[in-house]
Amino acid sequence: MRIALALLLLVSPAYAQQATDSVAPEAATSLVGEVSAPVTSDNWMVAAANPLAAEAGARVLREGGTAADAMVAVQAVLGLVEPQSSGLGGGAFLVWYDAATGALTTLDGRETAPMAATPTLFQKDGEPLGFFDAVVGGLSVGTPGTPMLMEEAHRRWGRTNWGSLFDEAIGHAEDGFAVSLRLAMLVTEDAERLATSEATAAYFLPNGAPLQKGETLRNPAYAATLRALAADGADAFYSGEVAEGIVATIRSAAQPGVMTLDDLAAYDIKERPAVCVEYRGADVCGMGPPSSGALTVGQILGLLEPYDLATLGPDSAEAWRLIGDASRLAFADRGRYMADSDFVPMPTKGLVDPAYLAERAQLLSGDMALTEVSAGSPPWDHAMLWADDRSLELPSTSHISIVDQYGNALSMTTTIENGFGSRLLAPGGFLLNNELTDFSFETHSDGVPIANRVEPGKRPRSSMAPTIVMQDGKPVLVVGSPGGSRIIGYVAKTIIAHMDWGMDVQAAVSLPHLVNRFGTYDVEAGTTAEGLSEELTALGFEVSARDLNSGLHAIAIGEGLTGGADPRREGVAIGE
Repeated sequence: MRIALALLLLVSPAYAQQATDSVAPEAATSLVGEVSAPVTSDNWMVAAANPLAAEAGARVLREGGTAADAMVAVQAVLGLVEPQSSGLGGGAFLVWYDAATGALTTLDGRETAPMAATPTLFQKDGEPLGFFDAVVGGLSVGTPGTPMLMEEAHRRWGRTNWGSLFDEAIGHAEDGFAVSLRLAMLVTEDAERLATSEATAAYFLPNGAPLQKGETLRNPAYAATLRALAADGADAFYSGEVAEGIVATIRSAAQPGVMTLDDLAAYDIKERPAVCVEYRGADVCGMGPPSSGALTVGQILGLLEPYDLATLGPDSAEAWRLIGDASRLAFADRGRYMADSDFVPMPTKGLVDPAYLAERAQLLSGDMALTEVSAGSPPWDHAMLWADDRSLELPSTSHISIVDQYGNALSMTTTIENGFGSRLLAPGGFLLNNELTDFSFETHSDGVPIANRVEPGKRPRSSMAPTIVMQDGKPVLVVGSPGGSRIIGYVAKTIIAHMDWGMDVQAAVSLPHLVNRFGTYDVEAGTTAEGLSEELTALGFEVSARDLNSGLHAIAIGEGLTGGADPRREGVAIGE
């Protein structure tokens, strides 16, 4: 077994060799600096955000389980040891490649708005609430999807006995686990909000003080919930004592929500068509609406397809000008058109139509940053006009990448939205999401409806971008990240670094971030990315150095597996 804290892949297919040939070695590595070697394996691999979670998945894979089996074990542990990011009280998107059939399937486990929610849910006296005024309490909680997604993936693709997949998580919850530095720091930073709920404060702020690194933390309530899930499946979550505890917590909060037991009972997982865009001879595939992830990543890559990024290299300000403005154009379309397609007509196919992207790509043909960016006019199956929306989406999410010995591949991004979600700890020992604040707080702009407004039963738009890159009908790269709306930039950058610049996946993941969504170019503070600030400014960008805390986990599939985890967090990759 090989474990590393910052890993990824050997460059796999031919496109990577071509890129390597066209970029001088010093250009391909100077932005990265020294990087840990990727983890390698001949049989299976799991990359996840916490060593205990990855080890739980590794045990399942070692004993002959599938990637779907391992995901259940990983997610159950993540909800305990990384509760600020994901868990039973949240939602997830899953992309699955089935080696036996060659099929690519995407499952939507996104939270839904309660049936009593209205478009003005986050308004008071006709004005939008402040973000954290809306987040903290029961008003922001959507109906969770993660437990049912775990069960559905296991039902479709699992081999291992369902009940045994919770063994590690139950053991750690009952016996206790050591609080990590990251969890301790985040509890300290958020102590004031965590203190607003008595149950949440008792768990994260025992005796009034934040949890400390290395402190042993037990969660017997979570262990009991997992035992119920192990025995009775997802029904134990969506009905009975656990469900009653969720609803009571939400409706008795200082800012009460409107969820009912009927909302939980009515929840279901949806299979969606994958969104794929051709890039450098491969198909980059991911989750469609209500996620904007695959569409926006796909648009960025499609806009860049005509441009020779390989020759420019990662140290070129011109390369980042193209990437930054391609991202701005894609985000303009995202803000105008993307939402839950069950509720709003969306030009999903048109947004990634090659002719449309080729036309939009001409906007990048100058030599300076675009002075103005607006949404385009993609071809429509049926038309409807929407207003622009810039819903705030703050990061706290996790990503799991797994390849099993049978050749199946899984990419799953899982979240409770903001750090610690709604700050409500359910009696079952898990935090509840604040996913509804991913909706637009405003319903209209200048009289035109906003696609991502709140509606009963609707799923809020997401930026989660679990991705599988396919070549010749088989997966060659499994990747995804947390990071709010910056997820899109993190994933696109990693794909470009691997496919255009010939970096192994660890180098691609570790590459300093430069992200542009709405005009300001965010460069990762404390890294060599800051060295491009002057050149980017000269090209016409406003530049801001800031922390860009991704959590990329990736696996490359070629002659064996190579994989790893983002050095910016606590993740590991394990393979044998």
